[in-house]
Amino acid sequence: MISNRLLFVCLPFLMLFSVVFSNQQELTTDPSEANSLAKDAYIFAYPMLENYRTMYVEAVSSGRFNTFTRIKTLFGPDSKTVVRPNNDTIYSTAWLDLRAEPIVVGIPGVQDRYFSLQLVDMYTHNFAYAGSRTTGTDAVTVMVAGPYWEGEIPSGIDDVFYSEGNYVYCVVRTAVNSEKPGDLQSVIEIQQQCSLHTMSEYSGAPSPEAFQMESFPPFDQTVADSAGFIGYFNFLLGQLQIHPSEEALIQSFSKIGVGPGKTFDESKLSEPVREAIESAIAEARQAIYHPGTTMGSITNGWSLPGRIFGNRERMQGHYLIRASAAHMGLYGNDLEEAYYPSCFFDSDGEPLDASKHNYVISFSKEELPPVDPKGFWSITMYDENQFMVDNPLNRYSIGDRSDLKYAEDGSLILYLQHDSPGADKESNWLPAPDEKFTMTLRIYIPAPEGLDPLYCPPVVRKASPVNQNW
Repeated sequence: MISNRLLFVCLPFLMLFSVVFSNQQELTTDPSEANSLAKDAYIFAYPMLENYRTMYVEAVSSGRFNTFTRIKTLFGPDSKTVVRPNNDTIYSTAWLDLRAEPIVVGIPGVQDRYFSLQLVDMYTHNFAYAGSRTTGTDAVTVMVAGPYWEGEIPSGIDDVFYSEGNYVYCVVRTAVNSEKPGDLQSVIEIQQQCSLHTMSEYSGAPSPEAFQMESFPPFDQTVADSAGFIGYFNFLLGQLQIHPSEEALIQSFSKIGVGPGKTFDESKLSEPVREAIESAIAEARQAIYHPGTTMGSITNGWSLPGRIFGNRERMQGHYLIRASAAHMGLYGNDLEEAYYPSCFFDSDGEPLDASKHNYVISFSKEELPPVDPKGFWSITMYDENQFMVDNPLNRYSIGDRSDLKYAEDGSLILYLQHDSPGADKESNWLPAPDEKFTMTLRIYIPAPEGLDPLYCPPVVRKASPVNQNW
């Protein structure tokens, strides 16, 4: 077990891992063995590579470590950078560099809306949360420390979160009610109250000496999709603490050139072994892209995701799930923080198509999405390309913060169609494109009864053919 709590200064770091990996084996000459090891190594490394790709673009190339990037608008139909974006929260994000010293994160008290701080490590584990669900509505000051930091905690720190790696992705989500005039500006003011400081800045202590270390390898997707992924993997392993439960696994990968901080020389591989590794990568990617039922189930036309994001304890040993989750949606929330079922089919098992049919989804009072009082729920509409849909109401999602009309018995009907269902029903209308469509229900802070068993929304039913009056 790695017990020394040191800064990642090169010499002590290399000495530390020379002990752990002193029994590394020679490179294998057996293509079959290389194929098996490379497939497992690639699946293990995939989320780390995706994380590094994102970090390289957002922080390394721009030098924007330890600085918030504040997005001050909601995603809408013009947002084409990510598929299936949400229309409920705005984001503040930051990449934390913990090599020299911890970073202090301050978040304001937020009483009137959902708010969360999510911390993601280099493995893509969600290792800590703060905000509505976990710390409540009061202002909180937390310190994020690297795996080898040891020192005195400054006064005024409410909690310390230790990362297994030198770099952490910080995501702040703040709910916006797009149908409430002026609400976005209120949320922007909340954003501005989130702060980042180095520990020395926060405490007024002298700053540590300038930190020297090797440069970051430029990220090249072509290299990452080949045997060259091992070079990136080695660099990243050198930037984090290898968990004791995974030391033997990582050491087994040394037979294909894997090792913390080790230079990968592809020329040392025989041609049959190199080809076996390339073949293994293709096999691994196929498994990652098509995980089958390991990611959840389909009921009533709704895809119900399982526990595919979480902390180390939750994700321990589930390397394929972790990789597939990173492919589907990097930096997704724990199920306890947010639950995202998506609908693709109607009650007849047919794809949803608003060019042919008008649809309804009917909730009895007991079937309404189970949400904690500190959270909310919404349904977002997407076109065939998984983007939001321009419409006359500028309404891209609908939910419990909307001005919905409920029946006297507490039941609710939502209208899913391209044209207006009539003025008396427009409060409950989620406009659809004049084509096939899909939807995602988001429940932020689902109530416990919605997680065991997983809540399944009511089936979507055809109400009438298009152009036929209600």
